[in-house]
Amino acid sequence: MRLKLFKANRESIFGDAKINRGFHPNAYLQQVRNVRKGLRARTKILSVLEKRSSGAAGVAKETSMSYNVVMHHLRLLQKDGTVDRKGRRPYVWILTGFGQKRLVG
Repeated sequence: MRLKLFKANRESIFGDAKINRGFHPNAYLQQVRNVRKGLRARTKILSVLEKRSSGAAGVAKETSMSYNVVMHHLRLLQKDGTVDRKGRRPYVWILTGFGQKRLVG
């Protein structure tokens, strides 16, 4: 039953983008299964990056998540085209134009 509801919720979010269950609109990935834990983590990460560009360590500190979890989700978001990294190590993570466009549209 829970899986059916989740699939229906996901389809409605991707279909008409009207339903938002408290998660950031860009937290939903298209090529990865979206589970609540991951959606919560990506929502926290994206809310920090909306305020300002930051390194992974800064995001981890601000969200109270481990560095490895933040890096995992940043890489997923990078594959999806929502965020990108700039500069040399330590990289600064920023929202891309695609990520901003998905927010507005």
